Amino acid sequence: MLKLRVYTAVALVLPFLGILFFGSWLYFAVMAGLVVSLAAWEWAGLAGVKQVLARLFYTLVIALSGILMGWFLYLASNHQYLLSLFTSAAIWWAVALLWVQGYPSSAVIWGSVPVRLLMGWFVLVPAWLALLYLRAEPSGSWLVLMVVATVAAADIGAYFTGKAFGRTKLAKSVSPGKTWEGVVGGLFFALVLGAIANVLIIQGSWIGLIAIIVPTAFVSVLGDLLESMVKRHQGVKDSGSLLPGHGGFMDRIDGLVAAAPIFALAVLATQWSVKVA
Repeated sequence: MLKLRVYTAVALVLPFLGILFFGSWLYFAVMAGLVVSLAAWEWAGLAGVKQVLARLFYTLVIALSGILMGWFLYLASNHQYLLSLFTSAAIWWAVALLWVQGYPSSAVIWGSVPVRLLMGWFVLVPAWLALLYLRAEPSGSWLVLMVVATVAAADIGAYFTGKAFGRTKLAKSVSPGKTWEGVVGGLFFALVLGAIANVLIIQGSWIGLIAIIVPTAFVSVLGDLLESMVKRHQGVKDSGSLLPGHGGFMDRIDGLVAAAPIFALAVLATQWSVKVA
């Protein structure tokens, strides 16, 4: 199983890095849109939609929403619209935090199929647009890599720290294995990675770096918890089986879809920039 997970990870990471650094913005947009569409297909299943045509229709709605909103934002060329979008996404994730904390009682609010489908829109579309905004910025490839690496570092750090020192449960009803000690460890790992990148690769403000990494890493945990909550409610272990050894695409990007809009909001609000050394 471990070997299969490694093979799948390599098969995903290499094309991602190739398109991110050597492909155009359009190629990256298409790649990100494809991943979001596959995640939308899986989310429809998590929402309780069983019919193939209905799941395809939902996937199409998510894809068209991202394309149309992205096209509008491109034509508008107004950062105020982007700021409003990412701020709205941050508010949504604050609501999601309350639902995670209140589970299983909160399922009364979001447990119906239509509400869970709407949740999927708020989870996926702002994240896609956030990644497109980041990629379009100067040194945008590094910004995208930074948010992905921050989420990965927070996840890995939380896992090992939680295994070694975890005592205080984070959300026992949603994910019994996660602890506050793990969250702190994940934040530490993300900050260490950011510090190394700032010394070796990026020439950026240290205060800005910390202001961006801390909320990004923290919210990535919330993305994981939200998907775990929906899966628990639905009684499934994985969002899908498209990735051998890893489950579904949604299982791989659950932290990223929460973190990307927050990262983009922080970059936009602080005007933090990346200059590759």
